[in-house]
Order: sequence, then C-alpha cells, then structure tokens
Amino acid sequence: MSTKPQAKYLKDYTPPSHHVESIELTFELSPNETLVTARSVWVANSDTATALSLDGVDLDLVELTVDGVAVDSYELNENKLNLSELPTRFRLEIKTKIDPANNTSLEGLYQSAGAFCTQCEAEGFRKITYFLDRPDVLTVYTVKVIASQNIPYLLSNGNKIEEGQLSDGRHFATWHDPYRKPSYLFALVAGDFDVLKDTFKTRSGRDVELALFVDKGNLPKAPHAMNSLKAAMAWDETRFSLEYDLDIYMIVAVDFFNMGAMENKGLNIFNSACVLANQETATDRDYHTIESIVGHEYFHNWTGNRITCRDWFQLSLKEGLTVFRDQEFSSDLGSRGLNRIDAVNAMRMHQFAEDEGPMAHPIRPEKVIEMNNFYTVTVYNKGAEVIRMLHSLLGEDGFQKGMLLYVERHDGQAATCDDFVAAMSDANNVDLSQFKLWYSQHGTTTLKATTTYDEQSRRYSLTLTQRPPKNNASQPPLLIPVAIQLLDRNGNDIALSNASNVANNVLQLSDYEQTFEFENIQNEPVIVLLEDFSSPVKVQFEQCLEDKLHILKFARSDYSRWEAMQQIFTQAVVEAVNSESRDLDSRIVDACKSLLEKPVGDLALLSELLVLPNFETLASQFDTTPVDALVEIIDCFEQQLAEKLKPYWSTVYANLMENHALNAEGVGVRSLQNTSLYYLAKVSDAEIDAWLEKAAVSVNMTTKLGALRAMVGASHSLLEESMTRFDGQWRHDLLVMDKWFAMQAMRRDENAIARLKSLFTHPCFDKSNPNRVRALIGSFARANVRHFHRIDGQGYQILGDLLLELNDINPQNASRMLTPFMSWKRFDGQRAEQMKSQLQRLADLPNLSDDLFEKVEKALAG
Repeated sequence: MSTKPQAKYLKDYTPPSHHVESIELTFELSPNETLVTARSVWVANSDTATALSLDGVDLDLVELTVDGVAVDSYELNENKLNLSELPTRFRLEIKTKIDPANNTSLEGLYQSAGAFCTQCEAEGFRKITYFLDRPDVLTVYTVKVIASQNIPYLLSNGNKIEEGQLSDGRHFATWHDPYRKPSYLFALVAGDFDVLKDTFKTRSGRDVELALFVDKGNLPKAPHAMNSLKAAMAWDETRFSLEYDLDIYMIVAVDFFNMGAMENKGLNIFNSACVLANQETATDRDYHTIESIVGHEYFHNWTGNRITCRDWFQLSLKEGLTVFRDQEFSSDLGSRGLNRIDAVNAMRMHQFAEDEGPMAHPIRPEKVIEMNNFYTVTVYNKGAEVIRMLHSLLGEDGFQKGMLLYVERHDGQAATCDDFVAAMSDANNVDLSQFKLWYSQHGTTTLKATTTYDEQSRRYSLTLTQRPPKNNASQPPLLIPVAIQLLDRNGNDIALSNASNVANNVLQLSDYEQTFEFENIQNEPVIVLLEDFSSPVKVQFEQCLEDKLHILKFARSDYSRWEAMQQIFTQAVVEAVNSESRDLDSRIVDACKSLLEKPVGDLALLSELLVLPNFETLASQFDTTPVDALVEIIDCFEQQLAEKLKPYWSTVYANLMENHALNAEGVGVRSLQNTSLYYLAKVSDAEIDAWLEKAAVSVNMTTKLGALRAMVGASHSLLEESMTRFDGQWRHDLLVMDKWFAMQAMRRDENAIARLKSLFTHPCFDKSNPNRVRALIGSFARANVRHFHRIDGQGYQILGDLLLELNDINPQNASRMLTPFMSWKRFDGQRAEQMKSQLQRLADLPNLSDDLFEKVEKALAG
C-alpha cells in the first residue's frame, strides 16, 4: 500500500466543530444513479469555527450551496469535502449521486435482491452524502423517499407524515423522526415485500403499530420474530420500566447483510437468517437466536438510540449493556442455565482467544484504525460480562436504580462509559473507581485459588490470587466479584459466614491476593468456585475428580454443574495428550451413565452435560496447540462413550417420544435425541440405521440436521444419500441451503477439500453474500479442525484464496473471515508458517482494504 491507514486515539477526542439543527433528505431512487439531496442547518460550536470538513466516500458531487448560493471554493478529495469562510449559522444543500446496484461493500445505500436498503453503522452514512459522520453529531431527520410504482414500500426512521403521487408517475413517502440521532442510526428501505402486521399496547395505553417486512413468499416464517418483538417490548417495560416511544416499529429482513441486524431508530434492518423461521426450515437454535437478536435490537431503542455513544471508542457502552439485557431477556423467558452456558462458551471459544492474540484490546479500545474491526466479542461479550459484574456487585435493585439515573441524566445525549459507571456509583452511593479498570483492561486475568480447612477451629480458608495477563503484566489489581457455594459431603448447601460476619456468596477480590475465612464449617466442604462464571477470568484451582463429580451432582447452579463436567472432560483430554493412554476414566463413564439412567429435569441441559468441550476450549490448555493429538483424543473419547454406553443411548433415544412442540419440553427432547443419535451413529447397527434414516427425512429441521450431524461425525454410509436428498429438496430456500453448506464443510473424509472447492460452483453459492460465505468457509475454518489444519496447508489455502477475493468484494466480511489466521503463533512450526504465509499474501496486496490492513499488520507483528 502506498500510504498506510492512520490510527485514531481515544485520548485525541475533540468535540465536533459544528452541530446540526435539522436535516432533510430526499432520495430519488435508481439502481445506478440515485440522487440524494441533503438540506441541513449548521451552527458553529465556537466563533472561530469558520471551516467545516465533511466525510464522504464514493460520492459524485452534483451541486453544493450555502444559504442558497452556489459554492465554488471548496476542497474535495477521496474522503473529505472541506468548506471554508462559513458564517456561524448557515443552510447547506448538497446533491450527490450514488450507485447502489454496484455497492458490494453492503455499507451505505445498496441493493439486496432488488430492494434498496442501508447499513450506516459504523461509518456508512458517508457513502450516502457528505456529513459529519460521527456518533456525537445528533440531529432531527426528515426523509422523503421517491421511487417508481413497482417499489411499493418506501420506509425510513420515525413516523410517516405524508405520502402521495408525483406528476411523473412516481410516488413518495415522507418520514419524520422526532428524536435526535446520529447518522449511523439513519435507515432507508424500499422494495416489494410481504408484510406481517400486529399491534402492541404500551403500559401507558398507546397502541404501537408493528410491521415485519419479508421477501415475497416468506410470510409463514415471520410469526416467531413478531412474537419475539412483542415479548421484548413487554419485558423491557416490566424489568427495566422502559416504554417504546414512536407510533410504529418496523423490521425488514434482507438476504445481503454483513451483520445479524441493525437497531436503526424505529426501522430495524435484519439479516434474513435472524428473522425467518418455521419448524420445517429452522432449528431450535435458530428460534432462540431470532428471539435473542430481535430482543437485542429492540432494547437498543433506549440503550443505544435514545442514549448513544459519544465516540466509537465507547461502543461497549451500548453493545455490552444491550448484550447483557438480551441475555437477561432470554434467561427470564427460558432456561437461565442454558443461556449462561451459551454466553460462557462464546467467551471461551472466541473472546479468550482474542485476548491472547494480536488484536487484544480493552472493551473500551484506546486506538482504532478501522472501526468495523472493533465489533468484537471483547466489546460485545466481555462488555456484557463487565455489566454483569456490576449487577452482581450492586444487586438487581441497585442496578435498576443506576439504570434509572443513567436514563434521566443522558436521555437524548451521546454518552461515555464513564457516564454509565458514574450513574451506577451515584445511584448506590458506592465508589466504583477500581471497578472502572475493567474498561481499560486487556487480556484475560487468571484467578488462582487455594483452600485450607482447620478441623480444630472449624475454619475454612480460601485464598484468591489474581494474576494479570502476560500482555498486560503491569495491570493494577481489578475488583473481581467471585461467587462461591460450599457443599457438605451430603450435597447440602452450607450457609456462608466469614470472619467479618458478612453473609454473602459473592466475594470481592480487590487486591492481588486476599484470604477469605469462613467459620463454623463442620467438615471440609467442596467449593463451587466462580459460580455462574461471575467474572470473565481463567481459573487455576486443583480440585480432585471426586469433588468435581460431587459438584456435578449437587451444585445449585445448572451452569456450575455443566462447568464441572467440562473440567472433568478437559482434564481427561490434557492427561491423554501428555501420556500414551487413551482410556477414558471409568468414573467419568459411570457419571455419564448415571445421567442417562434417569434422564429427568431439563433434558436440554442434560444433553449439554454429555458433550465434550469444543476444540478451542481444549486448545487453550496448551501453549502450542497439539492439533493431531486433540483430534485423535476427541474422536477416541467420543467412540468410547458411544461403545460403553450404547445400551443407555439406545434406551434414551427409543423412550423419548417425538415432540414437535416449541416449548422447553419439546426443545429438551429434541436436544437429547440428537446427542444420543450423535453417539449411536458411531456404533451403528440395523436399528440405529433405521433411526438415522427416519430422522433424516423428518419434517422438523432440528431433527433432520441432528441426523445429518450424527452421520457427518461418524462418516456414516447413509451420509451421501441423505445429503443429496437434502440438496434436491431445499435448493429453493437459500437459508436452508446455508445449513447444508455448513454440513458439507464439516465432513471428515479424505475428499473433503475437493468437495469443498467444488461447492464454489454450486448454483446456490454466492461469494458476494456473507451468509453463504460464513456457512461454507466459516464453518469449515471453525468446525472442521481435521481438514482446515491439515499439515499440507490446503485448508489454509482455501481461506487465503477467498480472502483475496473478498478484499475487493466486501472488505468488512473479509476482515471477519480472517479471524482463524490471527492465532497462527499458537500452532506448531509448519502450520504456523503456512498460516503466516497466507497473511503475507494479503499484506503484499497493493489495494489491501483498511478493514484487512489493521488485522493483517497486527497479526504479522504480534
């Protein structure tokens, strides 16, 4: 690259030179020549601000006037329009032309299957018109959309105030959003859709119109998303006392979208994969994901829209808080234990790895080159864990008092993370200055624990030591909430009473090392440490297998029971890697057997207990990832569980009645059926083959994919026929075909690489569509460890070739697909060199995008 992109720093933040009183946008839509007219009123923030520098990318400037007079003296370059000698207050009119049809970046205004739609977060508005495209410039938008009659729906933010016909045969709709917002929340959609309509009555008695727009023919797949929206609106009123504020709330589902969804005020634009579902085409996991994402985007109405972030370094202010809120929504409506397991898996699989890699950053980054690269699991998921720690420290009542004060202080403003913590602190009259270190902390802190028990004094001592991460060794001590439970040898809960007579199961570790003492403990207890994953830390604690099995049986937290089983499996794998033995401890097999003998309670949780940890979790136990050994041992342990427990798997599967209900019972049945079938496929006989064949043609997609996954895991003889049948049945539905692509990507046989390459020419595959790319290549790189990490490098070559193409087609998607290469230093020499060489191929590109530049540069230097 001739010039390297320049970094921006949090410390250099300065307020904007001007603010905008109002803006009126008119769009005359055309696939290749959309005309955008922006009329706005600007006011300087100081008497000396006579110049204005506006952001703009890929725009054709047609006309420019200030106070009605054409402007000739301006400076225009690749990404800026610079004006000078401006009055303190002036009206600015800018006309630009843009080309939505050829905008493959999917940022700004683009076309998705013929419909016009926008994506402006983080910096996409500058691809629509020249503006101060930054989150602290808030104004009131009025938007007029003009299009031909064959585009019936013309949508934008806020409430519709006018619509009609023009003399030239076109029609228009005008929308007004009364709430000030930044440019990244602007939205426009125009197209021909099927529409599902409903209403919601708010707690104050207002009727809100709800509308869900989907591609023609997809209306039967829309009710679940609508029901999820209504549930989210009711939940936010009940749990957070937050009511919706406009007259209409709209969701539009489009097939071409870089992310899951976008919370634009009153007009959410969603990836169709996060909206459309019925039991024939979507899995139980899809239903849960849709509920969560619909809730997430709705909750942004207050935590993101009404109160937005001052600058992009504060992104976790809205995202971390809103992820916490959507996690609580799903937990209140469903299984809290399963939702906590999902959240922790995301942390361990992705966030811990990010913390250890070259892109490690705090939840409030201090330096940014390309903002799109900081929509990360650290900002979102670790950000949510930081909010959860606040909730643990303050309790539900204290947290809600803080939320109330936060909204009262900052409604209609662009706020900071410091503003949020200050509201929590002031509302509860507590000093959170040490807690604020979490916002600037990068890397994963390790928590070391040791225990002692004095029989004579009946005192139990727990010493906790926090060790900063290697890449942040000078980190001062954090305030770490450590939730615990003590169990006696009969499995009963022991009431906690420490030496200072404070009874609480959440300990506050505020120094590098502290000892907590508990009195009147009759016998040495078994401790459940970091109950419910009360802090985003790694734990070093030597606990024998019998104690972990005790926790598995008696812990009050479903998450902690699952965590105990994960630790049991993980320790067995680590020991196998370090020895010649491949025999799974009989006590572990017996524990699984006892779970299967009496499958009661939450069957979905039981299913999770019987699944080995994922590859990423196991790999994190080693400085250099032993790829071949882990692949061998995981296969070996699964085979042993299949063989030794075959009668139990068979009995469970045979006794579980087919249940298509979408309630917790139905989901649990299908989950345990699929786990049982996964193991049974490895020891297949005629009866099991019949079960597999029947499940593979089920009308329920969860059951159907469960059978295919079982066949893939066992390289079963029925797999090829089943995959061919699936392809023939579902080619008309691209979202369903994404599931098929993902299954093809995970196949283990020796033809896997050749098959994967051949799928690039499949009529349903499209490299310009992020969903297709994530389904095929994303699944391959993430889940097919055996072939992605082949020692000959062919797996890396496939991803590298794709990234070179995506750099030109869709840099944002390319950046997200790059992630598997970021941890190249954790692998053995040959694999590390092969991954590094793929990164170097990208670095050598003369036109490397800003999105890829930052990550590639850091990966190679890290």
